[in-house]
Amino acid sequence: MTVHFHEEDLPAGVLAPGPIAIDTETMGLITPRDRLCVVQISDGKGDEHLVRFNPGSDYAAPNLRAVLADPERLKLYHFGRFDIAAIKYYMGVVAAPVYCTKIASRLIRTYTDRHGLKELVRELLGQDISKQQQSSDWGAPALSDAQKDYAASDVRYLHALKAELDKRLIREGRMELAQACFDFLPHRAELDLAGWPEIDIFAHM
Repeated sequence: MTVHFHEEDLPAGVLAPGPIAIDTETMGLITPRDRLCVVQISDGKGDEHLVRFNPGSDYAAPNLRAVLADPERLKLYHFGRFDIAAIKYYMGVVAAPVYCTKIASRLIRTYTDRHGLKELVRELLGQDISKQQQSSDWGAPALSDAQKDYAASDVRYLHALKAELDKRLIREGRMELAQACFDFLPHRAELDLAGWPEIDIFAHM
């Protein structure tokens, strides 16, 4: 397991074919205000790649854009709604098709309200991950080893989580419903960017 750190783009040819796990680190939670700093990516084979963008970046990143926009590659997220919006806003691509472990968890782990990545990894995979660096300065001139390891851990387990969550979705007969939610997620991200972040447009009131 190796964490690879890159500036401004992903090197060509470093990912194996198949689904990829994606996460982002930003300066905050308001996408237009808080710039995209890091995109994390893993093909599930044991290594993670971190692509860091500096202040003033044009986010050109042709190799990374091509991977994110590839319609043949499934993108695995945990709370993909946020990451899809950040990638669309700053990089101009829709990083789909989508699988979101948080949505899957909410559909089948109805016995709990704890759907964070840390809780999922602990229950389904028996591993502990640290969230100490979650609220840190991702725009700093140099990222610490702790920040890099935290960022990598956000994509390290998503392939294994998908496998376990799929078993439960099938068992409970909710795979078709989950897929419909995943298919809608890029549109939910578009609604966020267009000014409806907290409004349920399907609600009666």
